[in-house]
Order: sequence, then C-alpha cells, then structure tokens
Amino acid sequence: MESLDPQFTSDLEIAIERAKQMGRFDLADYLALKASNDSIRQKAVDWLFGTILDIVFAFNRHGANIKIEQNDNHTFKNGSSQLSGRKLELRQGLRCLTVEAGWTRRPGDGIMRGGSMAFSRISHFGFRKETEELALLKFENEPQWFSIKDEKTRLSFNASSLKRHFEVFLG
Repeated sequence: MESLDPQFTSDLEIAIERAKQMGRFDLADYLALKASNDSIRQKAVDWLFGTILDIVFAFNRHGANIKIEQNDNHTFKNGSSQLSGRKLELRQGLRCLTVEAGWTRRPGDGIMRGGSMAFSRISHFGFRKETEELALLKFENEPQWFSIKDEKTRLSFNASSLKRHFEVFLG
C-alpha cells in the first residue's frame, strides 16, 4: 500500500479496522485485497512508465530532443469501461507516442476485461495500426504485462518489446 496516495492509504486502513471491529471480516478481507491489488497495479504502471522514460532519457542524451508530457490524473476508455490512471506523451517534431495506463476504480466505471488487473494502450499519432494494447495479468502467480493480439492471443511484454514502438516513433 506504500505506493498509493497517503490519505487514501490511511482511510483504507481505518476502514479495514472498522470492518474488523464490526465483525465484518468479509469486508475487511475485501478491502485488504483491493489495497494489495491496487499496490500491484501501481507498481506495474510505474515500471512501464519508468522503463519508457529511461529509454527516452538515453535517446535525449544522444541529441534526440524528445519532449515529455505527463498527466498523473488521466481518464480514458477501454471498451465501455472508464479507466483512471496515467498518461505519457512523447513528442519529436510532428511525431507523438502516447502511453495510457490505468484501471477501473469505482463500481460505476465498468469492468476490467479478460481478467486483467490493469490496462495500457500505446499509440502513435498518424499510425493507428501500430497501436498496442496491454493487459496486466497474473502469470505463474506473478503480475506481468501481456500484449493483447485478440481474445485468445496474449504475448509477454517486457522492456525489449518497446523497441518496435521507438522505431516507429523515431522513424
């Protein structure tokens, strides 16, 4: 829970304690699981954005002059679901690479499709076919990003998977 907003973490801990005091161990367990899952989600999104920024900083050290814009309070759609999370835009001249990542936060936001814990979309301005969608799934009891090709095809996504996106972005 340490990577979540401190006020939210404090409020959640109080709610868990109150649920336990009321004998609502089912509610306490649910809230503890939600806090654990949100921490996993946040760490996975942090890894994705951190990895991309490390690559950008390396390119910029060699004169790429990539502009960076971040929004840590971003909402976007995945199907009919409303996701909340972060957005990163990389710009070089007319080219733009956008990365969005988040998950549903409230009951009215909809569902996370395909059993995913979080969702990310990597898109290129003017190159719609290069868009890649990622799902954070548990694999062998560990959370891992997977590229979603269709309903049945999921390919492991890691730092080297970003190479193709930077080839498209930088031309």
